[in-house]
Amino acid sequence: MTEIDIRMTRYGSRVASELTTAALADLSLRYGGEGDSTPIEPVEFDPPEGAFLVAYVDRVPAGCAGYRTFAGDDETAELKRMYVAPEYRGRGVAKALLRAVEDVARSAGRTRMWLETGTAQPEAIGLYERCGYARIDDFGHYKGYPDVRSFGRNL
Repeated sequence: MTEIDIRMTRYGSRVASELTTAALADLSLRYGGEGDSTPIEPVEFDPPEGAFLVAYVDRVPAGCAGYRTFAGDDETAELKRMYVAPEYRGRGVAKALLRAVEDVARSAGRTRMWLETGTAQPEAIGLYERCGYARIDDFGHYKGYPDVRSFGRNL
């Protein structure tokens, strides 16, 4: 069993920037362009309106995930920048990150988590479905794109 240490950090921190840059590069390979053009302000991930978490395996940053409060709805957390480095995939890091970000959002008063992903990320879709997420109406920046898949679950 992999020992995973999850810590909260600022979205603009060095480690968060390195992981989010890797996440966007991964998305770019899958979808083209810059990977994800969703407008994001680092302050959106400052507690209690949001949070950003980094998972460490053997003290090495292995992945990240954050949430921001969905615009106009203080009960909905939007999952953003969920990413696990390729060498740490299949070791439970993504599930641990997802559960940790859900816990932080719940403790900040959010009652549901929503997210956007896409058809070029079948492993992400599988994770979300295994963790109790179900398809919801598309929302957000990619609403209306044919490859977008939106999911949600009550916290």
